[in-house]
Amino acid sequence: MNYESYTEDAMASIERMTITMPTDMAAVIKTAVDDGDYASTSEVVREAVREWKQRRAFQSHEFAALKADIDKGLADIAAGRVRKFDKKRIIAKGRKLSAKP
Repeated sequence: MNYESYTEDAMASIERMTITMPTDMAAVIKTAVDDGDYASTSEVVREAVREWKQRRAFQSHEFAALKADIDKGLADIAAGRVRKFDKKRIIAKGRKLSAKP
């Protein structure tokens, strides 16, 4: 695929949107464009949305992993696979682990 056809394909799938944001946020975006960091305000917003999507995907993955750990813990409790909470043992183990080089 050459550059021209890629650009045409990409432009065909672009939707124009109007957004409203606080003045200070708009100023930061305009400054980034004026400084030459970005070609347009749209480019800044697209990058921000890409990063937001990545962060949300990561958070979703982390939430699923946390839920799985909680479910495993609840299953262990239900099956009786638990030990009495021993604060002194936990502190001693932590000190031993932190003392290792």
